Amino acid sequence: MIALNSPLKPDLKKLHRYLEKINQRGWFTNFGPLHNELTEKLEEYLGVQNLLLVANGTIALQLAGRALGVDNIVTTPFSFVATAGAFRWQKDTLSFTDIERKSYNLCPDAANSAIKQYSSLNAILATHVYGNPCDVDQFETLSNKNNVRVIYDAAHTFGVKVSDKSVLNYGDASALSFHATKVFNTVEGGAVVFREKSHYDKARHMINFGIDPGNGIVETGINGKLSEYHAAVGLVNLERMDNVLEHRAALFELYRSGLKDIVELPEWHSKATLNGAYMPIKMRSSEKAKQLINKLADNNIQSRAYFSPALNSVFTDCISYGTPNSDEVVDGILCLPLHIDMAKEDVITVIENIKKSGAL
Repeated sequence: MIALNSPLKPDLKKLHRYLEKINQRGWFTNFGPLHNELTEKLEEYLGVQNLLLVANGTIALQLAGRALGVDNIVTTPFSFVATAGAFRWQKDTLSFTDIERKSYNLCPDAANSAIKQYSSLNAILATHVYGNPCDVDQFETLSNKNNVRVIYDAAHTFGVKVSDKSVLNYGDASALSFHATKVFNTVEGGAVVFREKSHYDKARHMINFGIDPGNGIVETGINGKLSEYHAAVGLVNLERMDNVLEHRAALFELYRSGLKDIVELPEWHSKATLNGAYMPIKMRSSEKAKQLINKLADNNIQSRAYFSPALNSVFTDCISYGTPNSDEVVDGILCLPLHIDMAKEDVITVIENIKKSGAL
């Protein structure tokens, strides 16, 4: 079986040493020493400041919105359900506009049009789909021109840079997921990177029940902290990340080289580095995609229609400004196996099976 995904597994000997220290200290959560060590190492590794570890990527998104004080958001219909669901859960007003046909990312022109139609919008929520950065410069211009905040769902972009600068340094906040399925994981976990220190400070209080030590309750809060056990997994996995990113990017490029004249591939940001988070392809129709998924499954190769369905078809009570590009991409998208445990020979096997599938 060539699995669709396989989590990065921590070295158990190294992890055990961390766990022993946690047990000896008896400090299991509440901004413990490993939490703080992981924060510092991630900021250094990713080239960012104001990184706040949290319990998962969904809380990361919700926290970004609450810390920035936004509640009327235009977003992409082409993303994982958590992107929109996180904000709908907390009763924010959400609307959808279209994606760019070539990159599959939220279209800045479409977002600008939505802002002009609906003056109450105070934030743009864009996903760096499959680890492919959005047009961050255009969104920066939009933000400044219209006085709206920009939040990025950066769950897929661990380690990605644009013009030698971390993609996490763009926008007012970037939300990361450290779920087991991601390039870097803490089993469950996530982080938010804030542009402004004041928003970081506010969010830090929020994930601690709104408590500011020494000053009491200063915000309405929740419990969104990352435990020491999860931080330990992160510290062990972080040691391998250079090799992990290099290996996954090599598999990604091998796929794209072998498939570029066979299926549609999203157009990647020309100034971005690769992390090999996902391997998306676009078939001519949903029927062709289903046919390929079944043919690959017959040969013990997993694949998945991801993302499907479109989020505007799920959250039907939200405003939609028209999504023809998203509708077309959803009708035929699927992701191929790509993970740390794959070899180049596995990628070649998948490519050969696609060529002879009869689904093209």
